[in-house]
Amino acid sequence: MSLVKDFTKGLWKENPVLVLLLGMCPTLAVTSNAKNGLGMGLATTFVLLGSNIVISFIRNIVPKKIRIPVYIVVIACFVTVVQMLMDAYAPPALNAALGIFIPLIVVNCIVLGRAEAFASKNNPIRSAFDGLGMGTGFTLALVLLGGTREFLASGSLFEIKVITPWSVDFLLPTQAPGAFIILGCFLAAMNWLNQRNAIKRGEVYIPPQGLDCRHCSLCDLNNNEE
Repeated sequence: MSLVKDFTKGLWKENPVLVLLLGMCPTLAVTSNAKNGLGMGLATTFVLLGSNIVISFIRNIVPKKIRIPVYIVVIACFVTVVQMLMDAYAPPALNAALGIFIPLIVVNCIVLGRAEAFASKNNPIRSAFDGLGMGTGFTLALVLLGGTREFLASGSLFEIKVITPWSVDFLLPTQAPGAFIILGCFLAAMNWLNQRNAIKRGEVYIPPQGLDCRHCSLCDLNNNEE
C-alpha cells in the first residue's frame, strides 16, 4: 500500500469515528462546539503521530508479552507533552473544556488500536502516515460534529455568529441526546454513501474489519506467545 493510501484511508474509508466507531467518549463529550472538537482532534493527532513512530522503531525489541504496557507508556509520554503544552499555551476556556479527556487519550482505543494493528507491524514512515491520516480523520469528524451542534444550537461557528438575528439558543444539540442524534445522522449518511458507491461498482459494501472486536488482538493478553 502506498503512503498516500496509508494517509487517506483514515479520512474516509477507515475514518475512526464515522466508520470504525472508535473514540466515542471524547467524540460525544467535547464536541459541543467546533473549537473544542478542533482542539481535541489536534491533540489526539499529535499523540497518534508521535506514538506510532516510536512504537514502530521499537517494535522488534519489545517482548510480545509486555507490548501493551510498553505501548501505554510511550503513549502516556506524548500525552504528558500535550498536556504541558496546553497548560502553557492553550486558551484557558479550551483547556477547561477538554479537561480530563486529554489525559484519557492514553487509553483511547484509536491510539492503542493503531499501535497494535499498524505501528507494531510496519516501518516508521508508513506508521507516521497512518497516524497522521487517522488523526486528521478524527479531527475532521470532531470539527464536523462540533460545528453542526454549535450551528444548530446558536447559529454560530467557531464562536463567530453566522446568523446574527439568532438570539435564543436551542439547547438540544448541546446536550448528550442531541450529540447522539446528530452523530447517528452522520453515520447513516456515511453508510448510505458507502453502500451507494459500492452498488455503482457492482460490489457489496463490507465495513472495515481490521479494528473491530472480532479481529483486534489488543485485549488478547492471555495468549501463549513466548
